[in-house]
Amino acid sequence: MAQPPVRPRVLIIDDEQDVVTYLESVLNDNGFEATGTTDGAEGLALARRLRPDLICLDVVMPPPTGVRVYRDLRGDPALAAIPVVMVTGVQKEFKGFIHHRKLVRPPDAYVSKPFDVAELLATLRRLLPAAASA
Repeated sequence: MAQPPVRPRVLIIDDEQDVVTYLESVLNDNGFEATGTTDGAEGLALARRLRPDLICLDVVMPPPTGVRVYRDLRGDPALAAIPVVMVTGVQKEFKGFIHHRKLVRPPDAYVSKPFDVAELLATLRRLLPAAASA
């Protein structure tokens, strides 16, 4: 008997519970295995434990901020290669601050809030080719 396809694991880190719940629902309904948290420190711990295939991360959050979480992800050799999509309301002209002050590579993609579900799914599928058929 054929094994069911592996669903790419996505970790959502956003301080708004409504956003986390909505993203979990949308992603789980569209071929992903999504888990979320509203706390940046817990998000880092989950990333270390779950080793997700991709992380959706908000920028503006209470400490640790999304910027701090992003820098910690990129500074951890075990997590540095995981694609990160910043799902944020921060305007495009201000997005460079995430990686500008430290020598950290920019996030793999940005999706602006309020986000378009089709755009979000297309972005995740572009970054996770195994999810393209989902």
